[in-house]
Amino acid sequence: MKKNRMMFILLIPVAFILTQIAKHNIKFAEFYSTKIYPLFAKIIGFITGISPFSIAEIILIVGVILLLLYTLLMTIKSVKGKSIKFLKIYIINMSVVVSILYFLFVLFCGMNYYRYEFTAYSGLEIKKSSKQELIMLCESLIEDANRFRKNIKSDENGVAILDDNIYETSKRAQFSFNNVSNRYDVLKGNYSRPKPILFSKAMSYTQVTGVFFPFTFESNVNVDIPSYQIPATMCHELVHLRGFMREDEANFLSYLACISSGYDDFAYSGTMLALTYSMNALYSEDYNEFVRLHKKYSKEVNLDIAYTSNYWKQFETKIAEISNNVNDSYLKANNQVDGVRSYGRMVDLLLAMHRK
Repeated sequence: MKKNRMMFILLIPVAFILTQIAKHNIKFAEFYSTKIYPLFAKIIGFITGISPFSIAEIILIVGVILLLLYTLLMTIKSVKGKSIKFLKIYIINMSVVVSILYFLFVLFCGMNYYRYEFTAYSGLEIKKSSKQELIMLCESLIEDANRFRKNIKSDENGVAILDDNIYETSKRAQFSFNNVSNRYDVLKGNYSRPKPILFSKAMSYTQVTGVFFPFTFESNVNVDIPSYQIPATMCHELVHLRGFMREDEANFLSYLACISSGYDDFAYSGTMLALTYSMNALYSEDYNEFVRLHKKYSKEVNLDIAYTSNYWKQFETKIAEISNNVNDSYLKANNQVDGVRSYGRMVDLLLAMHRK
């Protein structure tokens, strides 16, 4: 029995070898991402998609509880028995679990980090842009945001709200890729809809808005965040489900899906996502121009931004700092050498599209 368990630990070198092959052979990674991965995503995603609730959230909660109980039980046995026998069993069993999880991670999404970038499909050319191009991009996005905001409903505080409830919005997120996939075949596919997280408020303390869980192929979304941010977050996680793992590309493709969706609240959400990153880039480049353009925001857009700022301020805690560091390490370990800063590359893609 012990030998059988030890065999599972061999999955670690197998997963490592697969990762190295994908890392050094982009054609292998691309073949996997376009031919093999979609089979897992559609079959397993269909099964887990039957549930309207996040199975991933249940697995994580139950998993943490079982881990704590098992650790406590083995600790008590070791102390009572005054033997390291149970400690050895604990280490072996935990190693087996880690090995299986690591192997499944690589198989279900890890190799996707090494596939062709989206520019290979879109024909967009990433190159150094002038400040004037960035200003023009920001002006265009501000005009779009102001226009879309006029068609969005507001709550009693004047802040944007969604056209539907969360579950109907998640269904529309599924359909939001229909139009953009007509331009880019690689985005086509019948994938499961995003799911709301029950403990979304707790998720906000980590300053995480969404998570793609590769073991169940679920796109999980924090629905406690400002309403207008939810559609873009849903589409972002659905991009990961489609096999594009880089954060900058997920943001950009989320923007494309939102503005092509035909839904005003989605178009506004995607535009505000793009506008935030673009204006942040301009802030670093030319503060005076940032101030000048910021004055062009409509009253309603300013209310949404102020509400969002106040919302996230309450979660600026040590937990958020730790979460950011963990996310940074995760990104760097998966072929995104800039870590969390890779989100900023979205502006380069926006500029490339603006030029084209």
